[in-house]
Amino acid sequence: MTSKYHVRAAQVPAYHPANHEGTRNQRLVGPANGARNVEVVLGTIARGGGALPHAHPGVEQVCYLLEGTARAEVGDERFDMEPGDACFFPADVFHVFTVTSEQPARLLVIYSPPYGEDPGRVVRRPAEG
Repeated sequence: MTSKYHVRAAQVPAYHPANHEGTRNQRLVGPANGARNVEVVLGTIARGGGALPHAHPGVEQVCYLLEGTARAEVGDERFDMEPGDACFFPADVFHVFTVTSEQPARLLVIYSPPYGEDPGRVVRRPAEG
């Protein structure tokens, strides 16, 4: 059963976030639960899918990989992730997240403050050329 404070992921509706490919997210904790300073999302991302280059103004993000493998890029650093690894994307810093495994990746994403994955709050890298 899902209530305001107790969440069963299987009962949380999924959505497809802006600026992502092959991504299905479920918001487990956020303002609907009464959270004011944190948001927790369960993401499932298809092979080759993930986040295109972007930044979150004033919002910090942590990704904890549960299943699959992925590459996280932040600033000038690249990190090949395995289950149990975490990465931190500081506020206002461009980052990319791409699934590298054959099977979909599953991850917990934590935002502070809550982001709501509002497309209007995403900063995309200007086109090069």
